[in-house]
This record gives sequence, structure tokens and C-alpha cells, in this order.
Amino acid sequence: MTTTYTTTTTGRAGFPLRTFFVPFPFVCFTLALITDIAYWQTSFLMWHNFSAWLLFAGLVFGGIGLVAGAVDMFRRSTRILGPGWLAAIGYILMLLLAVVNSFVHAGDGWTAIVPNGLVLSALTVALAVLTVIFAARRRSRVIWSIER
Repeated sequence: MTTTYTTTTTGRAGFPLRTFFVPFPFVCFTLALITDIAYWQTSFLMWHNFSAWLLFAGLVFGGIGLVAGAVDMFRRSTRILGPGWLAAIGYILMLLLAVVNSFVHAGDGWTAIVPNGLVLSALTVALAVLTVIFAARRRSRVIWSIER
């Protein structure tokens, strides 16, 4: 019995638009967690402002990524390369948690970050990691098929 690995989609699939925008929220939310930790350790107000702006940038690009993902779902050439429902739901939940986190960060000073903002940032990054794992598992199943 021979196992053959074939790429089923690379030759005929289009380029997904969401790949331009989806990585930005992951980076911005991770950096927001790092700046929250820096604020917690130093109490320097600059880190609070960095966190708020990083959350805002992540949410803007996340919204654009949602629209691009919806467009990709309607394009026949990129539909097969979609992240799957579990990853899409995780991405939406991550953005909703980031919206709540952004509202918490809108407060003044120490109480906006410690402890609630820091916990929400950590949960957002944890959900981002899970979403990436779900998307990677789905993509690896789509691109490589095993024929017997």
C-alpha cells in the first residue's frame, strides 16, 4: 500500500484577501499584553497609552480582516482555503474580548490596567493562540490529503 501526498489546492486556488489583515490583531494584542505588563511593573503612563492604541489598531485591522474573510467565503477560488468554522468563531470571540478589553483600558490610570485589563489582555492572547492552532490544523488538512 502506497501513501501519496498531493497538494489539492495550490495550483488552482486564488490568494485569500484576509491574509493581509488577519495577522495584525494577533500582533497588536500580544504587544498590548506586553505593554500592560510593562505598565504594571513601572507605572509609567506611556505604557497605558501604548496598550490603548495597540488595542484600537488590532480592532480596526480585525474588523477589516472579518470583511476580507467574508469576501473570501464568497470567492470560489479561496473558499477551500478558509480557516474553518472553529477558527472563525475563535477569531470573532477574540475580537469581542478585545472590545471589552479596550473599554476597560479606556479608564484612567492604574485601575484601568491592573488587574482587569491585564487579565483581559492575557485571555485575548490565549484565545488568539487557540485560534491560530485551530486555523493551522484546518489548513494542514485541506492542503495535504492522503490517498490510498
